[in-house]
Amino acid sequence: MKPFAYGKPGTTTEAVRAVAAEPSAMFLAGGTNLVDHLKLGVARPDRLVDVTGLLSAEIREDDGGLVIGAGVRNSDLAADQRVRERYPVLAEALLSGASPQLRNMATVGGNPLQRTRCVYFQDVTTPCNKRSPGSGCSALGGYTRHHAILGASDQCVATHPSDMAVAMAALDARVHVLGPAGERVLPFPELHRLPGEHPERDTVLEHGELITDITLPATSWSRRSTYRKVRDRASYAFALVSVAVGLSISDGVIEDVRVAFGGVAHKPWRAQHAEQVLRGARPSDDVFRAAADAELADARPLDGLDGGNAFKIPLAARTLVAVLRDLTAEECDR
Repeated sequence: MKPFAYGKPGTTTEAVRAVAAEPSAMFLAGGTNLVDHLKLGVARPDRLVDVTGLLSAEIREDDGGLVIGAGVRNSDLAADQRVRERYPVLAEALLSGASPQLRNMATVGGNPLQRTRCVYFQDVTTPCNKRSPGSGCSALGGYTRHHAILGASDQCVATHPSDMAVAMAALDARVHVLGPAGERVLPFPELHRLPGEHPERDTVLEHGELITDITLPATSWSRRSTYRKVRDRASYAFALVSVAVGLSISDGVIEDVRVAFGGVAHKPWRAQHAEQVLRGARPSDDVFRAAADAELADARPLDGLDGGNAFKIPLAARTLVAVLRDLTAEECDR
């Protein structure tokens, strides 16, 4: 592990200034992802700026919605009764991620910023454009079972690992950020980037910007919502495919709907084509399959030493259909 300096400022403003002043400085909160990368040599900061205790660990009401402090632990957010009742998709996503011990440490502000679990990214002996821009992508033609089928580029085919982030993208959450230039607010689906020519940049955050809060809006559809994660084993495994869905039904018609996929792209994938097919339609398997087909029409599977990941396309489609069927079972049975 490379030696680094450590500092713990007294305020978030001081923390932002400390990181912004040093190009290789990084924030440290729960450390559940960063500490692993320090040990592996993937992250090599000259300074860590500890924001533990500086960020709000409160969940509070706001105009019918919720404001979640970036210092809230994942386990506390999943257990909050308001989240469980109004946003079950989020509670379910949180509980499907990692282990209880990690959820007790991981923070709401840090979770969306965790980096890919691509085996080549985590192996510093292999070329990786995300870790070392311009070095190449070892995953192309390599082991691709867990890699992207949507939005990838010839520079990177990695996927984003967060379950919570998929639910947040579906919920129209908003991210509050403090940086050297002041405060700004981002729609959650715009926080993360597709790889393009710069896969080393996971998000649109500038160096020194710190997530301070995430807000959830009051909605007509989030109470009827769920998260389903398909993985190789039942515990402590990242998604091959996951689906977050929330919807509302009026007079037998899908009035409003939100859909997001995980495990299929470099970012949580907001399925807007599927939403367009579903919105205003009467629930049925034919409509659900049409929504899945519309979203996955541009999917591009990868070949690989492990047989590739073409299986993800039908898996994602079947998972979406199954989730929609479960959420609308009462209407479909009439």
